Amino acid sequence: ILCFELLAYLCMKNFGTGWLPFLVSVGLYATVQAQAGWSQHDFGHLSVLPTTKLNHFLHLFTMNFTKGASRSWWNHLHYQHHAKPNVIGKDPDVRLDALFALGEEMPKRLAKNKKSMPYNHQHKYFFVIGPPLLFPIYFQYMIFRHPFVRKQWLDIFVMCLFYAKVLYLYTPMLGLGWTILYYFIVRSLESIWFVWVSQSNHIPMEITDDKARPWLPLQLHATCNVEKNFFNDWFTGHLNFQIEHHCFPTMPRHNLYKIAPLVKSLCEKHGIPYQVKPISTAFGDIVRSLKHSGEIWYAYYNAYHFD
Repeated sequence: ILCFELLAYLCMKNFGTGWLPFLVSVGLYATVQAQAGWSQHDFGHLSVLPTTKLNHFLHLFTMNFTKGASRSWWNHLHYQHHAKPNVIGKDPDVRLDALFALGEEMPKRLAKNKKSMPYNHQHKYFFVIGPPLLFPIYFQYMIFRHPFVRKQWLDIFVMCLFYAKVLYLYTPMLGLGWTILYYFIVRSLESIWFVWVSQSNHIPMEITDDKARPWLPLQLHATCNVEKNFFNDWFTGHLNFQIEHHCFPTMPRHNLYKIAPLVKSLCEKHGIPYQVKPISTAFGDIVRSLKHSGEIWYAYYNAYHFD
C-alpha cells in the first residue's frame, strides 16, 4: 500500500502532469485507498497483530493518516453492523431510506409517505448517487462530524495530517484546484470500488426487522459469499468470505477460506442457507434487488395514494 502511494506521487513528479500520468496516478492512489480500506478493517477487528494496542495503533495510522478518515467513526458504525446485520433500525448500513428502499418491508412503510424518492427508479439512479458519491460527499462530512461531536481530538489531528500531506505533495505540481479535483476523483473511484464490494454481500440478502435470531442464522440470512480466486481475494480484501468473517470477526482474513467448508457443513446440518456466487452475479444482484424493492414500493405507493 505504501509503495503504491509512493508510485502515485512519483508518477507525476517524474513524468509531468499530462493526462496520462495524471490518470495513472489517480488509478494508483485509488488502489491505495481501497486496499488501505480493507487493511484498516482488519486492524479495526483486532485480527492482525497479537495485542490490542498494536492493532489500535495501526488502525489509527491506516485509517486516519493513510486514508484521512476516522477510526472512531468506523468503529461506531461497523460494530453495530456486525451485531445486527441487515436489521432495520439497528444496522446503520441499511439506514438508507432517504435515498433507497431496501428489502421487502422497508418499501411498504416508505410507501405511506406521499413525499418521497421515486424508489421505483432506484436501480437506475443508484449508479449516479450511490457508488460514486458515498465517500466524496456523505462520508467526507461524517468522518469529521463524528469525532468532532465526540471530542476525539487525536482522530481529528491525525486526519488533518493526511490532508496536509496531500496538499504539500500535490499542490506544487497541480495547483490547489487540480489537487482538489485529483482528490475528488480518487475518492469517487475508491467509493465505487467499496460500495460494489461491500453491498454485494448484504443488499441482496434479507433486510427485515429484528427477529431475535440466534447468532448463526442472524449472520447467514444477511450475508453471502463470493467465489474464491486470486483476483476476488485481492479485490475484496478477502471479504468475499463474508459469511466466515461475520461468524468470526476477529479471525485473520487469510484463514477465512480454511474454515469455509466447516461453516458450510454446519449450515447444511441445521438447514441454514449458505450462498456462494460468482462476483458478476453478486454485483448484478445488487441492481436486481434494488429493482425488486422499488417495484414493491411503487405497488404499495399507488395502493395507498391513488386507489
